[in-house]
Amino acid sequence: MLKADPQALAKLLHGRRIAMVSGTNGKTTTTHLLAASVGAALVDRGWGGPERIVHNADGANLHGGIASALSKKPGADIAILETDERVVADVVRLGRPEVLVLLNFSRDQLDRHHEIKALARAWRNALISAGDEGPIVVANADEPLVVWAAKEAKQTVWVDTASTWLQDAVLCPQCGGTLLRIEGEFGKTWRCRDCELAEPTADYRVLGDKISTPDGSLHDPRLQLPGKFNISNAACALAAAGVLGIDPDVAIAGMQTVTSPAGRFGTAHFGSTTARLLLAKNPAGWAEALPLVATDTVILAIDSAAADGRDVSWLWDVEYEQLAGRRVIATGPRAQDLAVRLAYAGVDHVCLPDLGQAVVGHTEPVDIVATYTPFQRLRKMGGLA
Repeated sequence: MLKADPQALAKLLHGRRIAMVSGTNGKTTTTHLLAASVGAALVDRGWGGPERIVHNADGANLHGGIASALSKKPGADIAILETDERVVADVVRLGRPEVLVLLNFSRDQLDRHHEIKALARAWRNALISAGDEGPIVVANADEPLVVWAAKEAKQTVWVDTASTWLQDAVLCPQCGGTLLRIEGEFGKTWRCRDCELAEPTADYRVLGDKISTPDGSLHDPRLQLPGKFNISNAACALAAAGVLGIDPDVAIAGMQTVTSPAGRFGTAHFGSTTARLLLAKNPAGWAEALPLVATDTVILAIDSAAADGRDVSWLWDVEYEQLAGRRVIATGPRAQDLAVRLAYAGVDHVCLPDLGQAVVGHTEPVDIVATYTPFQRLRKMGGLA
């Protein structure tokens, strides 16, 4: 379609109310949470329902995936779009979104994305170019690169997501100085030692397992999704829903219906084996996923296809040491690279590169943590596609 008509994406975006979500981790889940919030609000107000919403729910977030999703529901007037970091500038320019959610930045697919500051600069320049016609930005106040980019928006709603991953935020994106971490009222905040860039005051805030809103109210999302990071995703979705005029209680009621966004945290079956699927694509993602592992046997699936990133040196930045004492199976095309890392971590493991062989024959439930390409294969193999 895009080859036949290079203007197809612009035409498909035209005339819709658009909310975009981007960032290294959490895009798919956050768009599902936001889409569910919008759907709940439409029903609550008697303005229709999900038929009015188009959403690239399976996570196809490049130009082709977005165009494909939009083309399937030409009559839907609201678009909730997961957007790859490198596509944000184009969709802002072509679609004039109402709200843009910027979640986080960390090393990911280094062969394609290269330096993450270059991505942040592209976001920043897109917002400068959009000016007063640009989106209201919902931005993660914990992330220096996100803050640097989002400062150029016409209006910004700041969310304190209580992030714990700090390894990709050491130097100031504005001046190159050292970032300092300072104890504050709500935990550690950051500021640059050498310039004025600092963590902004949050409008929404993650406080334990609850979310505070600008009016001071405290909301318990009670999600069906595990992990503290999903509370952070929900906080960003709640802020975006607020920009769209949705009541927090209605938005949260919608979020509570989300169970397995694009297969994440879903239960798959491989013969007699029952397995929960967890997606982890980079060190920050693995840092969130590994603490969720609850089974004695754990399967780790690694590949280096284009969607995973060709470079797997990031394996050495993941703390696999925490899996010591469990039965670990390394699988996937790069299983041997993972096996070397596990050996250095002192984790007993078996290396079975064939996915099918690795997942069958388990009498007890297992958790599987996988990078993108094996995750998609496992979804299909296990009946979650």
